[in-house]
This record gives sequence, C-alpha cells and structure tokens, in this order.
Amino acid sequence: MTSAASWRARLASSMSDGPAPPAGRRIGVLVSGRGSNLQALIDAIRDGRLDATIALVISNVAGAPALGRATAAGIETLVAPHREWSSREHYDEHLAEALHARQVDVVCLAGFMRRLSARFLERFSGPVLNVHPSLLPAFPGVDAPDQALTHGVRVAGCTVHLVTAELDAGPIVRQACVAVHPDDSPASLSARILVEEHRLLPEAVARVLAGGWRVDGRAFVEA
Repeated sequence: MTSAASWRARLASSMSDGPAPPAGRRIGVLVSGRGSNLQALIDAIRDGRLDATIALVISNVAGAPALGRATAAGIETLVAPHREWSSREHYDEHLAEALHARQVDVVCLAGFMRRLSARFLERFSGPVLNVHPSLLPAFPGVDAPDQALTHGVRVAGCTVHLVTAELDAGPIVRQACVAVHPDDSPASLSARILVEEHRLLPEAVARVLAGGWRVDGRAFVEA
C-alpha cells in the first residue's frame, strides 16, 4: 500500500463510524514567496471568518516577503533552506518535527514551491491543504493559467485539496470558477484566479477544522 493510500485508509477508518470530531485549530503554513495567501488566512482570522491560530510559518526561502507578513502579525517564523539537507526526505522530516513541536493540527501550503514527499505525509498525521490555480484535475503542476489559455478553456479557477503523495491529485475540498476573457494573458488570468484563492483558502481551512467529513476513495465527502 502506498503512503497516500495508507493515509486515506487511516483517515477513512477514523471517520467510518460517524462524523469526525472537531479538529484542533493550530495551523502551520509553508511558504516560499510573497505570501498573499498567508495574508488571506491572517485577515480571515483577524476578521472572525476563521476560528484558528497560525502557530508557525516556515519558508524554504530566506528573505521571502511572506516572512515579513507573518512577523507583522506576531506569528513565529522559521527559515529552513532546503539545500541545507542531504535529501528531500530528511528535509521533510525536519519540517514535520518543527510542526509537531508547535502542536500544529493542520498544514496549509500557501505558495510553497516544493513538493512534499511521502515521508512528510507519514510523519505529519494531520490534514495538509494546498491551493492550486486550476480546476483540478485539469492542469496540475506548474503554470496552470498558461496551460488553461493554451488549451482554450472558457472557464478556469482554483482548487483547495488535501495533499497526498500524488501531485495535485488529493481529495478536492473546495473549488471556485473564474471566467476566461478573450483578451486574457497568463498574468491577467492569474490575477483574477488569485482573488478567488484568497477567498477560497480560508473557507476550505474552516471546513476541514469543523470536522464532520470523510474521504471516500479520491473524494472529500461532507457528512
């Protein structure tokens, strides 16, 4: 059994007898860049739309603007350049240990430009959420808005999904559609998708924290 399947099996087993109990409300956020989705989480907590605490923000890039956003909000930060570890698995073990040390319940990938290994998902047992700028399963991986324009789709969007070892293929928690305009460029489409990401990510985190859901195969099922 693969690690992703094992994770789904453990999660389904824990929820098979009824709705899941409410999860803890300590969030860890992994970032690499400007941190606009991190800011969306910070704003949602401040405004009372998300009942949670961001316990730790980890960046694999020293000097990432997201770190400044976290510091301004009084959130602990950790810089962990991935090149300082001998392997992806060792690096991911370090991330999981740091999150466990802060008693993090849910992890959010908010512009974290690294793929988590199966080792991370084995070591961190809670839900891990990623926001991706396409309507998955369409256009996984990098440059999703560019892919959408290349394929001539009329509707693009974004997805928040549970992370598994398979790239951008975990159970879908929330999605939002964005119309594609005839004169769109990758930059203009990306900008409109980003607005929806900022709205969708806090909603998805709140839904996962509320409990009362389960995973059935590849599907996120509301109880």
